[in-house]
Amino acid sequence: MPIVAKLDEYGKGAWLAFAVLGFIIFWPLGLATLVFLFWSGRMGHGCGQARYEHRMNRLQDKMERLRERMGGSQPWGRGGFGGGWGRGPSSGNRAFDEYREETLRRLEDEQREFHDFLGRLRMARDKAEFDQFMNERRRNGGTDTVESA
Repeated sequence: MPIVAKLDEYGKGAWLAFAVLGFIIFWPLGLATLVFLFWSGRMGHGCGQARYEHRMNRLQDKMERLRERMGGSQPWGRGGFGGGWGRGPSSGNRAFDEYREETLRRLEDEQREFHDFLGRLRMARDKAEFDQFMNERRRNGGTDTVESA
């Protein structure tokens, strides 16, 4: 749906304007737009995991734009984690350059730790769900098994 992608590009304001125009032109169109907005989570607070994933994707996009602004696509001096962080063009102030390098190094470490934490969190959640399933199955005596035909 090209119109959906285009309106998503502009944000909530464009969606609201589209809904208002829909009500003005033909009220069922405006109503359908509102239903779509809330059903898809574009206007509401969203549902837990889907909202979290959307925020993480937006954060990743912002990080990519920041990397592009700081040095384009060429790798800087040391390469390292992420393939783009490292030493940018010199500002002429050695103290600032050292501070910037240290800050970028710290951000890399924090990002790596955060991704490791997310991995452990997902694994713990999966394990907890599996343990709960097995406990329920033991309590039921295995009566919820699938019978083969």
